[in-house]
This record gives sequence, C-alpha cells and structure tokens, in this order.
Amino acid sequence: MNPLYAKSVIVLANVLMIAIRAPHGRRSRETPVAKSRKGAMEVVLLKIALATYFLTLVWVATPFLAFADYPLHPVPFCAGALCMAIGMWLFRQSHNDLGANFSMSLEMRKRHQLVTHGIYRHIRHPMYLAFFVYLTGQSLVLPNWLAGPADGVAMLLLFAFRVGPEERMMFEEFGTEYGQYMAATGRLTPRLRSLRRW
Repeated sequence: MNPLYAKSVIVLANVLMIAIRAPHGRRSRETPVAKSRKGAMEVVLLKIALATYFLTLVWVATPFLAFADYPLHPVPFCAGALCMAIGMWLFRQSHNDLGANFSMSLEMRKRHQLVTHGIYRHIRHPMYLAFFVYLTGQSLVLPNWLAGPADGVAMLLLFAFRVGPEERMMFEEFGTEYGQYMAATGRLTPRLRSLRRW
C-alpha cells in the first residue's frame, strides 16, 4: 500500500483535531485562571508531547525518518483509520460537554464548574481516552517504528504523571461532590453501575 494514503489520513486528522480544539482553546485563554497547578513536571511532559507531535509531521513532510519505515498493509491501515475516527468523535464530544470549563493544563478557570453530563456522566477523563484511541489508530496507520508509537508513549507519560494531581485539584475545589462523582465513574471506562444508567 502506498504510504501517501497514511500521510493523507494523518494530515486530514490533524487538521480536524486542530479545528475541534481551536475555538475551545481560544475561549479558555480568554477566561482568567483561578487556580493553577502547572509545575515544572507538566511543562516537561507537554514539551515531550509537542516534540512527538512534530515527529509525526517530520515523517509526513520529509524522508528524515525513512530508515524506520515498514510496509503499509490494508488491514492495520483500515483499523487504524477507524480508531482515529472514533478517537476524534470522543475528542469533539469531550470538548463540547466541557464547554467553558476546558483547560489545556492543570488550571481551573474562573466560574469553573464540575461537569457530570454527557460523556462525563460515565467517564471522568474522556479526553485522555480520546487521545489513547486516536493515537492507537495513528500508530497503526503510520508505518514507521519511531514516529508511529511516539505520540502514544508521550500521552501515556502525560496521563501517568498528570491524572493524579488533576483529580486532587478537582477534589480540593469540589470536595464531596467530586468524591461522589469519582465513586460513580471510572477514569477511562464506565463503571458497571454507570453502564446500567446509560
């Protein structure tokens, strides 16, 4: 299979992801920060994630990473494209449900509210789930041993080091309400009792 198919899917998916996030990011930047836990660790993790994102673009635009290429096959390509589409839907839904409460980092904006409707009714961190599904798909679509999994590894690191502090910050802000929400939902997958209400 021609790698141009993979490059086309990745470029299109990146354009769509940017189009989904851009208005939410703009609105977030316009809302004053009420509380921030953005420390050195998060800055480093975000820079790693940005570097791996650009590694994908380097593969698309240049032959620099060709030494790690492997043949592109239809089955993983189609499965990966499907995962990317599902991940993109989750990404869009997460942003829409969060509304003005979206923040790219460990920050809470003024008038921040606890979101427990929509997809957040069943999953506490659907945006991380969206990235995991999307990046699993990207690793199948992108036939390169280095650029293919790089974004996914960066996201795993970001999740591992950030989700705990993020939940502590939410608990400090919303107290018992957030504790009850944690008990009723899973981090990345719905809990059984949550599925019964679906």
